[in-house]
Parts: sequence; structure tokens; C-alpha cells
Amino acid sequence: MPVFIFVFCFSFAHAQSFDLSPNRKHIKIPFRLVRNMIVIKLNINDKGPFNFVLDTGVGLMIVTKPDLVDSINLQSKRIVKIGGLGEGDDAEAYITSILNVQIPGLVSDDVNAAILKKDYFNLSDYLGIPIDGLLGYEFFDNLAIGIDFSDSTLNICRPADLHPFRKGNKIPITIEDRKPYLQAIITFPDGKKLDSKLIIDIGAGHPVSIENMVKNNGLPKAVIAANLGIGLNGPIDGYLSRIAEIQLGKYKIENVLASFPDDTKKQMESTVARDGNLGIGMLEKFKVIFDYPDNVMYLKPGPLYKEPFEHDMSGLEYYSDGDGYKHVIIGRVERGSPADEVGLEKGDEIVSINLRPVSKMSLDDIDGIFKSKDGRSLLLEIYHDNKYDNVIITLKRRI
Repeated sequence: MPVFIFVFCFSFAHAQSFDLSPNRKHIKIPFRLVRNMIVIKLNINDKGPFNFVLDTGVGLMIVTKPDLVDSINLQSKRIVKIGGLGEGDDAEAYITSILNVQIPGLVSDDVNAAILKKDYFNLSDYLGIPIDGLLGYEFFDNLAIGIDFSDSTLNICRPADLHPFRKGNKIPITIEDRKPYLQAIITFPDGKKLDSKLIIDIGAGHPVSIENMVKNNGLPKAVIAANLGIGLNGPIDGYLSRIAEIQLGKYKIENVLASFPDDTKKQMESTVARDGNLGIGMLEKFKVIFDYPDNVMYLKPGPLYKEPFEHDMSGLEYYSDGDGYKHVIIGRVERGSPADEVGLEKGDEIVSINLRPVSKMSLDDIDGIFKSKDGRSLLLEIYHDNKYDNVIITLKRRI
């Protein structure tokens, strides 16, 4: 479940935003939800289309594919250092001149971007489709943005023309360092409650991440070690467990999967003091409206509101590779997991699951199978050391 949060080491001299095209009051934009990430299409300087992930945890538009620098007719660029998440040195990026970012029904105003000199995230491999960048604060700054996960559409208007949900909940937010924050009440398994300031990060796939947990409160009893994602400076290590409840406005959601970054390592950087991160794994349970200009977010339960939270039951992390992203490669095997017990290793290729070729499946399909049922047995065909093997793995709910 990747996490993307950035700290930019420079300030902005001008406002960057989008507005509706003249004579438009409302527009709808389709999106794809891929492995808990919202992907939209856009053009830049009459080139494209490009696939961009919407990410409220990003304070500046990010182009993750360095080769785009040669294809979008840049007038000028300068190099800056960007600090982010994870271990390692700061990343380098080009800051572009003003771009014409073209999204149907919208016009961009003074939007520029950081073009990474190296593709640190490999989002294309993680999602199994070409991904060119991340679009954050500029997209949300000036407009009311509704996200409807039930029909995969963004409903966009100016705040003055917004008609919020009936029977929904209006939740105050603050915009700090170009990112949105809210207050939530978290209840731990031992009954302890914590009034928490959370960044609202739709570029994070998890339901909720709680920071400084090891140092301040200790971990819950049932935890598994995990790679929580990737930042500009490398992987983010930590733990997965559950909390008893999280309260967002009037809504109380129980038995929630939670991530706990390892606070014994210096992995997290933020210019705003906070207690954690609210991700799309939680927000997809609702219909959501962001209204940055009025400092509010609206929530209304959607079709997934009562669905339980499930985590991978195999112990595998994997990504797509090759032409058309048709090969599925194991990137990590959790020690002591069902996958580890049957001898699967990093670098092995999953060829088929229950005799169905993975080349005919999306990574979301595969995720769903590995989360499907405690005790379910699966036949995997594996390519390892230049030969094909069949193994049977029995899924196990570990948290």
C-alpha cells in the first residue's frame, strides 16, 4: 500500500490552480480506481494523453517519468532537491516553467511541475498500467471536487455552485503546507482513545496510518511486519494491525486495518505536526467532496461502507513487468507467511492461479484472490530458476 507525502524545499511565488471552462458550472470526469489509486487522463502542452494519480498528499504536481521532459516542449527548467519519505538521500527534480495542463472541461492557471530525474516509485509496475505522474494541491485548491467511487466519476464545480449531500456529514478541514488535515478520534484495542490530527491522503492506499505509535503507545498485540510503501527516499518499514474504531465526524467505523510506521527509524518527514494519515482505503467507503476554499470535506456512506477491511492473506508483495505489464513478479515474501512456508521467493514469477493465467488478470483481480477467504487453498504455477513448478498455498488471515 504505497504512501506518497512530499516536503518541498522551496516556496511558491504564485497561485496554481484549475478552473472550469467558461460557461460551465459542473463537469464530470471519469477515473479508474487501480489498486486503491485514482487515475485520470490529462494532456500537457498539447502532448499526451498521460495517466496521472490524484494525490492530496502532494503539494506540487509531480511528473514521475523523467523521459516526459523531452516530450512536452518545456521552455525552461531548474533543478531542486526534494526531501520525502523513507531512507536515503534527497531526490533531484526539474521545476518546469508554466505548463498548459489540459483536462476536459477545465483550464489550468499558472501550474508548473516537478519532473523527477529518476522514477523513484515505479508506479507503472505497481499498478500494472503506464503512470506518468501525480496531481495534487493545484487540482483541489480552487474547486469543489466530488469523488463517487460507485460510478468512478469526479463531479466538479465551483464552491458557490456546490450542493452538498443530503444526510451527509460536513467535516472541518485545514489546508496546511498545501495539504488537507482533519481531526479524528481513534480507539485502540485496549479502549484508549486518541484525538488525532490526520493528513487526508488519497494517494495512500491504506485505511489509516498512525505515526509515532511505537514510541508513544506501543504496538497492539497482533501485528505483522510490513513494507508500508515507498517514498522519495526509499521503502517505509513498519507494522500492520487493527484498531478498534475510528470516528470521522458522526461516522464510527470499527475493526479498521491500520499501518504503523517504524518510528525507531527516521523515515517520516513533515513540516506540519500530525498523528497520522487517512488514506483512500477508508475514504472509498464514502462519497466524498473536497471543498478546500471553504475548509470543509463532506462524507456520505457509499456501497462499501459496511464492508469489512481485509488484508492480503498470502504474505506476497508483487508487481507487474514486461511488455503490457503481463508478467507478475514477487517483490517480497513475508517471513512466516503462507507464501514463505511453501518456499516462494523474491524474484519468482507467478504464471497462473488456479489454472488461470495471470496475464489475463489485473493486479486488482490478484489482490482480491489473495484477500478472499481465510483457509482457502490456491494452486499457483511459479517460474523459478528457469523451470515451472506448481505449489499449493493456503491463505491465512494474520491480522
